[in-house]
Amino acid sequence: MNSSARARTRRPAGGPAAGPGAGRPDGVHGRFRDRLKGRLGEGLRRRRVREALADLALFLFMAYPLPFLTDVPVWLRVVAAPLLAAAAAMSRRAPLAAATVPAVLGLTATPELFTSTFAPGLVALSFLLGRRTQDVRPSLIAAVLLCAAGLVLALTLPGADLWAWFTLVSTVLFAAVLPWLLGRFRRQQYELHSAGWELAARMEREQQLVAERTRLRERSRIAGDMHDSLGHDLSLIAVRAAALQVSAGVDADASASAAELRQAAADATERLRQIIGLLRQDTTELHQEPPTVSETVPDLVARTAASGVDITLRHHTAQEATEEADAGEAGAGEAGEGAESDPSRLPPLVDRALHRVVQEAITNATKHAPGSAITVEIRQRSTEVDVTVRNGSVPEAVPAAGADAGADAGQPGPGGGSGTGLISLDERVRQAGGTFRAHPTDDGYEVTAHLPLTAEPIPPAAFEGGAGISRSREELAQARQRVRRGMVNVLWIPVAATAALAVLMYGFQLYTSHQSVLPQHTFEDLRTGDAETSVTPRLPSYEFDEESRPYGAPPDPPHTDECRFYRTATFDNSPLYRLCFADGRLSHKDRVTNERDDG
Repeated sequence: MNSSARARTRRPAGGPAAGPGAGRPDGVHGRFRDRLKGRLGEGLRRRRVREALADLALFLFMAYPLPFLTDVPVWLRVVAAPLLAAAAAMSRRAPLAAATVPAVLGLTATPELFTSTFAPGLVALSFLLGRRTQDVRPSLIAAVLLCAAGLVLALTLPGADLWAWFTLVSTVLFAAVLPWLLGRFRRQQYELHSAGWELAARMEREQQLVAERTRLRERSRIAGDMHDSLGHDLSLIAVRAAALQVSAGVDADASASAAELRQAAADATERLRQIIGLLRQDTTELHQEPPTVSETVPDLVARTAASGVDITLRHHTAQEATEEADAGEAGAGEAGEGAESDPSRLPPLVDRALHRVVQEAITNATKHAPGSAITVEIRQRSTEVDVTVRNGSVPEAVPAAGADAGADAGQPGPGGGSGTGLISLDERVRQAGGTFRAHPTDDGYEVTAHLPLTAEPIPPAAFEGGAGISRSREELAQARQRVRRGMVNVLWIPVAATAALAVLMYGFQLYTSHQSVLPQHTFEDLRTGDAETSVTPRLPSYEFDEESRPYGAPPDPPHTDECRFYRTATFDNSPLYRLCFADGRLSHKDRVTNERDDG
């Protein structure tokens, strides 16, 4: 070996092994993995940074009144700062718990709940509660409990009354319920937006499927043209071979060869007819007999169970149903029962459709919900047969293969497949004269098919892929309906609640006005110098205004400790009875008139 050859074979110490392309796959794959991990990590870090900045902005919005407003004690503002920071941090994972923090702080400050210090936090977290939660019941229960707690405080705290509770209810309505409804409306808008994009993606897939079916049908028509032209040529060859076979002057060997040529042409024509017949797609000739199924549904279930799948078959026949009705027993269709009924009694088209429904449903269940229990239930009657295949949810230890994050396991859809299998099943069942439905349940997925045993030919579908598009349009219509309902709720719920609160407050006002009237004979029976303990039991339950002096009332007499005002009539604000007490005794009693009425 010369020096140049030796130079070409040298490798640095510790380098990759010799050989063409040695070490290249591991290096490429390693760089790809590192790059993918880097991008995923960078995206995750960016998302965490955005969430942290958003939480920080939320905290600053809720905490900015603390150093400036003084409507609550200093100690409560000091305690509120870390609590509001914790509420901002857990507003994503536990929005209901976060929203209760400013509500409890406001209720601690005043039984009326409303404070300028904690109102911004209550509004912001109530909006996020409606935006980030799906179930409405916990939020409504929390609002009711808050109103109930305020009522208890209004009835038990010194100096509080029902007017404080009315203020609390108004605060809950406008600072909590209304922002919560706006958050719900924003969430439904987002769901409508997502449903629209999902419909667009599904319609695009359906259009692709339509184009593919159009190409296949065109190919089948081309195959039919080939059959017509090529079959005609083969028939001519067979005719000429027959003429050659019987023509005069042809020896025995030539005649035998012509006979073989004629037979070969006839056989080729027949095989061509069979092959082209398989390629044809004529949806109008539904009466054609499909190929028979050698494997029955019990055989299919048994083969699936033998592979380790948790599957159960329940086969109910018409005879079993009659026996169950006579005996009054339920559950006679356990796994394997009814397997003695002969599946070959079903019409071939129905038998094939039944087998395909069960086969495709089992395939989807094992693909999208591996490890879940599968139940196949067949109810066969004299004129129809129903089949239901349902699977449960995916065990936590067995994630669904190919399911996107956040997608419901066990539900074939845009996230886990194209859905063409279900569309094909719908078409097959429809051609057999039946109905097909596939939908998610609370704990899994369910496929049902209803097949009559005496199927009549039905017209073809109005348009290709209509089932998938109709389902998408139905989902979009439901999303739009939820948005409209949310918009109506944002309008009518506050208005109705405000009207109900106004009626309640007006009724309470009438009650307190009536209960603040001091009868004239009682006023005349009172004597100055009577002990306050003997005078108070004879007075009405409510004063004219327990929180402040009546507007325009004359000054109190000198050397008095307290003066109380009572109505002379239910709807009269002037004149009023005034009773003044000093040293625990009634010192003055008179009838006063508001100065503004005198003017």
